Amino acid sequence: MKNEEHLEQCAFFEWLKLAYPEIYKITFAIPNGGKRDIGTATKLKKEGVKAGVPDIFIAHANSVAHGVFIEMKSRKGRVTEAQFKMHELLEQNGYHVYICNRWTLAKEIIEIEFPK
Repeated sequence: MKNEEHLEQCAFFEWLKLAYPEIYKITFAIPNGGKRDIGTATKLKKEGVKAGVPDIFIAHANSVAHGVFIEMKSRKGRVTEAQFKMHELLEQNGYHVYICNRWTLAKEIIEIEFPK
C-alpha cells in the first residue's frame, strides 16, 4: 500500500474508534495488496485471497445493505479491473462499496450509512 493510502486508512480507523466505537469493533482491514514473493502469494491464494477485494469491511448492516466495503486509494490511485469486477459482485449481493481517496470521505460515508 502506498504511504498516502496507509496514512489515510490509519486516520480513518483512528476517527472510527472514537466516533463509532461499536461499529469500530466489527470493522477490519483486508490486507490484499502489496508485493509478495511467489511462495507467499501462492499460499495466500490457496487460503482464499482474491484480487479486487476492497481494503476495509464494515460488518454492520443497515436498512439497505448487509454491510459496507471501502476501497482506499491515494489521490492519484485508480481502480483496477479486478477491483471493479469485485465491487460489482459485492453490490449485486447486497453490499455497498465506496472508493475513497481521503479518510474524510470515508468518514462522511459512515455518517450517512450509519446515522446516530
